[in-house]
This record gives sequence, C-alpha cells and structure tokens, in this order.
Amino acid sequence: MTLSFQLPRRSFLAATALGAAATQLAAVTPAFAQPARALQRLEPLKSINAGTLNIGYYEAGPANGAPVILLHGWPYDIHMFVDVAPALAAAGLRVIVPHLRGYGTTRFLSADTPRNGQQSVVAVDIIALMDALNIRSATVAGCDWGARTACIMAALWPERVEALVSVSGYLIGSQAAGKVPLPPQAELQWWYQYYFATERGRAGYEKNRHDFAKLIWQLASPKWNFDAATFDRSATALENPDHVAISIHNYRWRLGLADGEAKYQPLEDRLAKAPVIGVPTITLEGDANGAPHPEPSTYAKRFSGRYEHRLVSGGIGHNLPQEAPEAFARAVLDLARG
Repeated sequence: MTLSFQLPRRSFLAATALGAAATQLAAVTPAFAQPARALQRLEPLKSINAGTLNIGYYEAGPANGAPVILLHGWPYDIHMFVDVAPALAAAGLRVIVPHLRGYGTTRFLSADTPRNGQQSVVAVDIIALMDALNIRSATVAGCDWGARTACIMAALWPERVEALVSVSGYLIGSQAAGKVPLPPQAELQWWYQYYFATERGRAGYEKNRHDFAKLIWQLASPKWNFDAATFDRSATALENPDHVAISIHNYRWRLGLADGEAKYQPLEDRLAKAPVIGVPTITLEGDANGAPHPEPSTYAKRFSGRYEHRLVSGGIGHNLPQEAPEAFARAVLDLARG
C-alpha cells in the first residue's frame, strides 16, 4: 500500500484529516514548535559500555515506556531526530537516540579494535546497546545508514525488533551487489563513493569534512533551506576521531576494496541473500530525495509482514526525519501503538 500526502514542516495542522493517528500526534504538537531564537539540542547525553564501544546516546520519555531506537545516517547525527524524539517521548515512549560508531561522543574502548564500517557491525553495535540497556525488543527507526542498520536488525534478529520504520525502504546490500555496474546517471550519484576509494579522497575528507558534509546535505535535500546553525549543530559530531576511518572503510567495503572482519562474515553471508523482513514495517520516501535510493516497487516484496509505504510530498529530501518530523513520528506511533 502506498500513501502520498503533503505535510507542512514542523506542523501537525494537516494531520487532523488522518483520524486516530492525528489524535495521537496532536497531543505532542508543542514538541515541534521551536522558537526561532533558540536552536534545540538533544541533551544531556548519557553513555554506556556496549560491545566494543562506549556509546553516547540521548534518552527521553518514561523509563517504563515502550522503547523506540532512532538511528541516524551519514553525514548527519542524532539531531536528525531533534523534533521527532521529544514528540515521541511526550507520547509516552522511551526514546533512545545513539551516536553511531565514529560520531559524536561514541568511542571505541580499545585502540586496537579495527575501525570497521561494514554494514553488519553497525547493527551488532545497536544490539549490544540494547543488551547494555536491558531492552529486550524495540521499535527501530532510521534513515540512511540508520535505515540500513534497522533493516539488518529486523532481518537477522527479528525477536529484538517489534516494528521497523525505514526511510528509502530495504537497504541491505552486499559486496557482490556493490560490484555490479549501474547506468551512468546512477553511477554519477555515487561520486563520493569513488572519491573515497582513493587516498586523495580519504585525505580530502579528513581535511574538508565540514564543507564535504554540507555539500552532501545540499545535494541530498535540494529543497531544504537549512541554516548554518542547523548544520553546525550536527557537524560537530563529525569531529569524532574515528569518523573518517569508519566512513572510508564503509564505502570501500561496499565496493570490495576493503576487507571486513572475519568474525562478521557469517552475518554478511546471510545478508547477501537479501533476507525477507517479517516484522511490521512502514517505509517512507521524500518526493525530493536527491540521494541515491531504490524505487519502492523494487523492495516491496522484501517485507512479508504488515507493510505500508508512504510518500511524503512538499519538497522533502533525504533527511526526512528532520525535514518532515511529523510524518516520521506518525509512522513510529502508528507501529508502536499497533
């Protein structure tokens, strides 16, 4: 099922026509009404040892609320959910928003741990975080790397995932798939992946990560007029000492130009078969997404449980949770509340 609707940013006025879901969200409208003079931040942050990391994360909402884990992408940070998290917390959910490995306050516990960015290891990190926080299962929602991670969790550990919200749908890949040539126009969209495959690209990202990330934001969301303060709030997370190494390894691994860790190969072998996801799922897409993304028709059959796709119109780009927080929050609430 595909729904198309237009939503004004940071507003729930259009939601009144959507019945019960609108009633749920109307109660948390103030969470989206940010005064122009103040730039909201997700703080204070907590931290906890989980697996190979000490993970920095934001938590809001009642401790006994149904848990929701929100996962950001590259090159963004937890503020991708700066309006979503307070709204979900106000609705009674326990909201966890972690910095992924290589971002913000998250750090490796050992200098000897490989700075590995392959797809499965990021999902392993979040399962470890759930274990450390004694969370048996949660609704997991994300965008970009976060959406891929959420999909992997739902595919490999469905008993840990109550429901899934994924921007741009089914994003699980494999090194074999990464080696298949694409049409020229599609290859052009991946220009940065080929740049990162070179030593010049690694050095260039290290030197210019702030301007590089801003360019990605602009290309991925061509109709989103974010201001400098909004970008800078997230860009500080890219100053993490492991950010460049993790980013470069991720994109080189996708093309088969860098090896992953052998202990994760069994997980990658399972993911290479494009496993079907059976948990209740809502996929979302913005109508102005400038980043590489699959067409919804190509991945609908990868979801075998209750499934719905929603197209969010109004010039919404790749960073859908931050550009259209009400649409993202509504999807989470629709699943978290059954």
